[in-house]
Amino acid sequence: MTSPETSVADALLVIRRELDTLVDRVLTESAAGAAPNPLEAVADLIASADRVFVVGAGRSGLALRMTAMRLMHLGLDVHVVGEVTTPAITAGDVLLTASGSGTTGAIVRAAETAAGAEARIAVITTVSDSPLAALATAVVVVPAAEKRDRSGAASAQYAGSLFEQIVVLLGDALFHALWKRSGASADDLWPRHANLE
Repeated sequence: MTSPETSVADALLVIRRELDTLVDRVLTESAAGAAPNPLEAVADLIASADRVFVVGAGRSGLALRMTAMRLMHLGLDVHVVGEVTTPAITAGDVLLTASGSGTTGAIVRAAETAAGAEARIAVITTVSDSPLAALATAVVVVPAAEKRDRSGAASAQYAGSLFEQIVVLLGDALFHALWKRSGASADDLWPRHANLE
């Protein structure tokens, strides 16, 4: 079965429309949702954390690694779960997670461990009543397709692509908000950029 050719420009327009729509929905639903706004609640958790741990699998995990890097640029003590230098999580720490389904075994187990250690948990997911969301201190529900949804109803893109893209955008938005709150200049952050490249 063949399909009509799609140019890269056409594909970019599809992605742009989906992202624009999803950002509007996340903002609208967050503003109308539980108080405090879940996006602000996640920012507050990160800002008040002794240390921030990030965990995700696959492309969601890669998106969170990008967020970890930016939080490190702010001067936060940040760890990527699974790296050999990651210490034990404890009370006062925050675990930032992303899982479209909210059922990814390793992510749920990490959140259970964090909860057992009395750390706070921030979750980005598509499923508000998932096992991962049930463990959360703050939940951002993203109305996107999760990776097993191949219906095309929530997104024309493959699998969880739209969710993973919004995880990148939410991470950058969290960084930007926390950076502006900090009062630090871009020059203040620059010395933390990698120099062993």
